[in-house]
Amino acid sequence: MSLDTILQIAMVGSAVLMITAILLQQRGASLGAGFGGSSELYTTRRGFDKNLFEVTIIFAVVFVLSILVSLLLPAA
Repeated sequence: MSLDTILQIAMVGSAVLMITAILLQQRGASLGAGFGGSSELYTTRRGFDKNLFEVTIIFAVVFVLSILVSLLLPAA
């Protein structure tokens, strides 16, 4: 298995997992909350929601790094 193949698998896998993690996150306050429609503008993440948020960030970092590495590698 070549490095190019591994990077492609990492890109596709992290993209799919990141999309899934984003879709699983609960919806926050709507746009009206920014204009006084809700008393809670900032809420802290707890439990599963916090873990899912952190995992989403990890998937995004893996996705971006795999793209950068594939761009820096010489074409075969």
